[in-house]
Amino acid sequence: MAYLDWSVHLALSPGKQMRLWEKAWRKATRFGLYTHRTLINPNTPPCIDPLPQDRRFDAPAWGGWPYNFIYQGFLLTQQWWYNATTGVRGVSQQNEDIVEFATRQWLDIFSPANYPLTNPEILDATWRQGGTNLARGINNLIEDWQRQLDRQGPVDMESFQVGKNLAVTPGKVVYRNRLMELIQYTPTTERVYAEPVLIVPAWIMKYYILDLSPEDSLIGYLVDQGHTVFAVSWHNPDADDRDLGMEDYRRLGVMAALEAVSAIVPECPIHGVGYCLGGTLLTIAAAAMARDGDQRLASLTLLAAQTDFTEAGELMLFINDSQITFLEDLMWDQGYLDTRQMAGAFQLLRSNDLIWSRLVHDYLLGERQELTDLMAWNADQTRMPYRMHTEYLTRIFLDNQLASGAYQVMERPVAISDIRVPIFAVGTRRDHVAPWQSVYKIHLLADSQEVTFLLTSGGHNAGIVSPPGHPRRRYQIATRYEGDRYIDPDHWCNITPEQAGSWWPAWQEWLARHSGAWVAAPSIGSVERGYPPLMEAPDCYVHQS
Repeated sequence: MAYLDWSVHLALSPGKQMRLWEKAWRKATRFGLYTHRTLINPNTPPCIDPLPQDRRFDAPAWGGWPYNFIYQGFLLTQQWWYNATTGVRGVSQQNEDIVEFATRQWLDIFSPANYPLTNPEILDATWRQGGTNLARGINNLIEDWQRQLDRQGPVDMESFQVGKNLAVTPGKVVYRNRLMELIQYTPTTERVYAEPVLIVPAWIMKYYILDLSPEDSLIGYLVDQGHTVFAVSWHNPDADDRDLGMEDYRRLGVMAALEAVSAIVPECPIHGVGYCLGGTLLTIAAAAMARDGDQRLASLTLLAAQTDFTEAGELMLFINDSQITFLEDLMWDQGYLDTRQMAGAFQLLRSNDLIWSRLVHDYLLGERQELTDLMAWNADQTRMPYRMHTEYLTRIFLDNQLASGAYQVMERPVAISDIRVPIFAVGTRRDHVAPWQSVYKIHLLADSQEVTFLLTSGGHNAGIVSPPGHPRRRYQIATRYEGDRYIDPDHWCNITPEQAGSWWPAWQEWLARHSGAWVAAPSIGSVERGYPPLMEAPDCYVHQS
């Protein structure tokens, strides 16, 4: 239907057709001149450069004949098709986005980087190794097929185990209900900031993305800086949980965790931290608390979390009434959305990195990419209950009820503008799930006394897992105080100075400024208040598959 919309309007747009013919002629002329100049001077600069995130043609071998002509012609063709699929008057924005996305996916299939005869790196490896790279690649392919049939993780997944080299920050489970377990981490300093930190991760992920190996653990970093840290670990739902909804996640998740933290560390407001969907859920809870006069939050930190979904990026291409109906039918029998049914959409958002580069590296060059802690976590996926996922996609994503003030908690609407505590929002520059411009919209929704926005390099996950000492990390940060005028995201990006290094210390300093005096570290749990330590961290739910 999207292609029909596009093709009909293009056929009825002679002006657009003339511009496309003109662009085709000009690109052909550019390519011809480039070819002529390169034959005379092999060091002639390219006539078109790949996009910054496109690393397929970075190798020096692409600069030699005839591969320079091959990839330059491909990039010019790709650019022409972008012009052809966008800017056609009369085509709905949704359909234009779908056509542009799908056409780009098709073109990426035929990229010269994907085929041995047109990729100089593969040809060179095959010549030098006598074809053994292709033999290894076939073995890698067979091994991956077998592991997929056996529903195992990627190769070398066994070397990463939760509780041994992942999620090893010491702590104890201090509360459990049917939906989540709450972990309190053991302090490493004699005195701590009075206000505890409560982390709410997304239920689409295991919580330990924030507690990977010790050198990559954001939770461990906060504990070492003198913060009392609690983290929610979500239950991995099955068919019995089909009727769990968004309100259950708010009530049994965020609010139950707040009750426990308030009992264990009494009379202290809490720094709420939400990651991805966990940040959206925490915002809903914070708005309801503000509406009802609940003042238990000291601040709100949103990590790659959206609150307005009008510009939620290419993920919106997969979400409309028809798609939601299809997903509801898909989930009806089993009661949940399976991990494999979600993985494909996220891979398509970064097909060059997650599909084609892996095909070339693993199967044509015959080289296994070393598994990292973040990659191991990414393979440890979770399911989502039927009712919750339907409500989230319909009410939050499609209808955008949270941003419009129509979302209801306990039969009354909540408004983000009611939240008055300081807000710290983090966006990541290459985020395909929560585009940073969408995360930035918290400036338009919140009437908080101050909103600090930080933009860091990296993507949705790697940008957040950015410990001090990580190479090539950079960030920008600025605060808008009450009464300041609004600055649009592009202008903000242009005027805000860039700083080298991890964003973690900047956030920790912000937390410290919004915390009170240092106090003696609290005990783990509170037996007298009904929250005895139940077991050593990590918890039971994180092991559910």
